[in-house]
Amino acid sequence: MSETIHLWLVRHGQTVWNAAGLVSGWTDVALSERGQQQAEALRPFLSEHSFDGVWSSSLQRARNTAGLAGFEPHPDSRLRELGFGDLEGVVWETMDPQYKNGLLDFAGFRAPNGEHVDEMRARVLDFVRELSPGVHLIFCHAAVIRMMMREVGEDEYLPPTSVVGIDWTKREQLFIRRGPG
Repeated sequence: MSETIHLWLVRHGQTVWNAAGLVSGWTDVALSERGQQQAEALRPFLSEHSFDGVWSSSLQRARNTAGLAGFEPHPDSRLRELGFGDLEGVVWETMDPQYKNGLLDFAGFRAPNGEHVDEMRARVLDFVRELSPGVHLIFCHAAVIRMMMREVGEDEYLPPTSVVGIDWTKREQLFIRRGPG
């Protein structure tokens, strides 16, 4: 696997805002008790594998998921969730349909006073370009994972503590291990 880059993307555990149905991007919310349990439940699966690098978003929900799963990640702000601007803390179910549909469509989306999905894509791909060959474990967020899946021709919104394997060199998805939701 000398020149191959494999990415194992892990969505963080449930947060207190996820549990309440609130949109959270750059707001640094904590894991819920359930999210902590979900993160700990990743340990047996992930400990069966070895990684050349372990990374996380700079937000505590990703860093703490990594720690509870048994890893000490190198945090990087380029791995943060999409910045939702004025939609931060909004209840998903009552969100204005134009924003809800735009976010579901994902392509070309920008929340009011938020980050455009293409800006998120640029920062995440900047991070990936700097990775050396090997297998990299990355604790991050739903939008980051969805964007990376789209880069290899897939598209899915995954529940907390889902793990997606991507052969970045061949641009193909290797596996999905869905979290408990």
